[in-house]
Amino acid sequence: MTLSFPPPAIATPQALGPTLQAQGYAVVAPAQVAALAGLDLDTLLAWRPLWADLPPDNYLRDGGRYRRRRHACFVVNGDTVTLAPHRPHWQPVEYNALHGGMQRHFEPMLPALVAQPAWQQLLAWLGRVASALKGAQPWYTEAHQFRIDTTDGIGRPTPEGAHRDGVDLVAVFLVGREGVKGGETRVFEADGPNGQRFTLTEPWSLLLLDDARVIHESTPIQPVAAAGQRDTLVLTLRAGNFQGEPAR
Repeated sequence: MTLSFPPPAIATPQALGPTLQAQGYAVVAPAQVAALAGLDLDTLLAWRPLWADLPPDNYLRDGGRYRRRRHACFVVNGDTVTLAPHRPHWQPVEYNALHGGMQRHFEPMLPALVAQPAWQQLLAWLGRVASALKGAQPWYTEAHQFRIDTTDGIGRPTPEGAHRDGVDLVAVFLVGREGVKGGETRVFEADGPNGQRFTLTEPWSLLLLDDARVIHESTPIQPVAAAGQRDTLVLTLRAGNFQGEPAR
């Protein structure tokens, strides 16, 4: 039998900042996400079909076919969200031993999502969260749409294992999951013994991570139906520049 641990969501929206400060991560329930971002939850739920046409990730060094994705970059400065020129995704090997050190060219996210006012509002809110945590400044933001499926019998949300991303704030939204078991989230102190494990199950539940303080991973998914999948939206916010570019 597979155990599923419920996520330790913050008690109230007002608890987000203090929780991030105290433990380096926070789990936010879908209704709290909508309230904090000033959005209608139905608007977020209506984005799910946009995960149906993600191109395959052709850079998986484990030979897998289980990951599809799109990628886009933005600069968030206060309430202004600017789409940056499309660029490859790059991470140093210090943060991604499996896929670091190479430029990965993914297809861009579609205007049907990134041109929506609600998308701009969601990113602006995350910019405010990062500024409250680290100080007000522009945030160089990368957005990743992921679909992990069970084409190979197993799908790996984090094939690189437990890791940090080399940014300031990481936001992992569960967009949806169906026909799978597993996908447990694990968060560990970067410089301590403590950790937490839980499973995000509700669409638009959110895990926020202070990347300097915690390490995270998600366990593999396995099918319980003919075609299982787990969809996420991952947003990373970084001060100074995009990874792989000189400081601005």
